[in-house]
Amino acid sequence: MHVGKLVFAQLMEHLPWKTFGRIVERYGGDHRVREFSCAHQFRCMAFAQLTYRESLRDLATCLRAQSAKLYHLGLRGTVARSTLADANEARDWRIYAEFAQHLIRIARRLYLEEPFGVDLKETVYALDSTTIDLCLSVFPWAPFRSTKAAIKLHTLIDLRGNIPTFIQISDGKLHDVNVLDDLLPEPGAFYVMDRGYLDFQRLHRWHLAGAFFVTRAKSNLKAKRRYSHPVDRSTGLICDQTIVLTVHYSKVGYPDTLRRIRFKTDEGKTLVFLTNNFTLPALTITELYRCRWQVELFFKWIKQHLRIKTFFGTSENAVKSQVWIAVSVYVLVAIVRKRLQLDASLYETLQILSLTMFETTPLDQLLTLTPPDPLLPDSSNQLNLFES
Repeated sequence: MHVGKLVFAQLMEHLPWKTFGRIVERYGGDHRVREFSCAHQFRCMAFAQLTYRESLRDLATCLRAQSAKLYHLGLRGTVARSTLADANEARDWRIYAEFAQHLIRIARRLYLEEPFGVDLKETVYALDSTTIDLCLSVFPWAPFRSTKAAIKLHTLIDLRGNIPTFIQISDGKLHDVNVLDDLLPEPGAFYVMDRGYLDFQRLHRWHLAGAFFVTRAKSNLKAKRRYSHPVDRSTGLICDQTIVLTVHYSKVGYPDTLRRIRFKTDEGKTLVFLTNNFTLPALTITELYRCRWQVELFFKWIKQHLRIKTFFGTSENAVKSQVWIAVSVYVLVAIVRKRLQLDASLYETLQILSLTMFETTPLDQLLTLTPPDPLLPDSSNQLNLFES
């Protein structure tokens, strides 16, 4: 006899399904679909992410083994591998991309007051990309090198909660700096990025929009010092200067002044930072750039704990659908973690969920590792055999 909701069903209750339905209707995702809807596809792919399935056959076998519980998972009937493969090929990936963006907005509101290591009221973003290698003969739509394919995940994360706010999936050939054209800068926000995004014309456009950037200078930077600000060398700071660019094309692209900060790390390495913010202390600028490492940790985390390195389909639509559903699962776990006020990390939460999808333990009790109440009666009748 079924008692209580399965852990997977409890997790899915935190999703705004009415919003999902409106998105599906907007893109006609369920047009002429009789049984296996977009919602069923999302549940199956989310289940695959949460339980670390490696292929569609692996997923179908796992669900078939628990066929008596599929209804309580939110699925109707047995899910065939071919049915799920066809859905991944045919259903518009923008459905899941737009749904993920909606979840991101929910998560950002929840993590609005989350500290990230720097005492700053403004929003701080970290921008970077990661490459996922593919086989060129299987994924010919994603060229990278002459003998292999790849996709790039260009990602902008909000450092408050490490929530991805912008993700663009491209082939491996697209240079990182081109993503700056697709981003809408937020006035007053800080954008931290590495030297791969150093394009003075594009950065000046962000400067005019009222956004601040923090990046590192290239070794061949040519500039003229206008003014030197006093610094405390005991903190590792070497200089804090106001500069203007001297090379013609750089000067035309960025005619205003820039701030150059030299900093020596504990390992003895000298780093040179560029920013258009002249109000924050120089040491705070260096701390902001140090926080950029969070986006590297985000990439490492999703590659290790989500299924985005092995894809269940070979078409561009199937790959993008899988990536966006993986992002939705990541953000969903972050939302649940905040709503339930969990102390466990995202890694610990995912590890617990991966082993308990078919259990009926209340989600808050399961994820807070609350021991069972000893005052509750034991439902087992095994010891009754020995009673007089």
